[in-house]
Amino acid sequence: MVSDTAIMQLALEQARQAWDLGEVPVGAVVVKDGEVIAVGCNQPIGRHDPTAHAEIVALRAAAEKLGNYRLPGCELYVTLEPCVMCSGAMMHARLAKVVFGASDPKTGACGSVLNLFEQELLNHHTEIVGGVMAEECGAMLKNFFAARRAAATAARRATAE
Repeated sequence: MVSDTAIMQLALEQARQAWDLGEVPVGAVVVKDGEVIAVGCNQPIGRHDPTAHAEIVALRAAAEKLGNYRLPGCELYVTLEPCVMCSGAMMHARLAKVVFGASDPKTGACGSVLNLFEQELLNHHTEIVGGVMAEECGAMLKNFFAARRAAATAARRATAE
């Protein structure tokens, strides 16, 4: 059995790809029966698609691979706590488990802002595990935004001169 940490490392590799594309560095991996079946990285800017979050990209690839929009028995690993949109897609896909790294205090829908998966009125409940490699996942996001702010400041200074 592959560990949560090993799979989160793969999600971090996807997050690095997103960074290289100029996207917010979030990566996701879908696993079924211990085998990676799909990956995804954030691409809403490049694709001009507000739904192209890492989780959605990975879910679409997994559904295509399995030939079914339902993904029972699948687990999704993502470097940042999913938002409401992604959490809703995960519920519709009937994922067995969602594992995330860093919490998202602004839009997290797995416990930080709200926990969509605990809503008793909804018909599917997915196991949620948070905090796997949280420090590494959070550091990547912090470093990305610090670099972005530094670049913006340098650009403003260059324009002012």
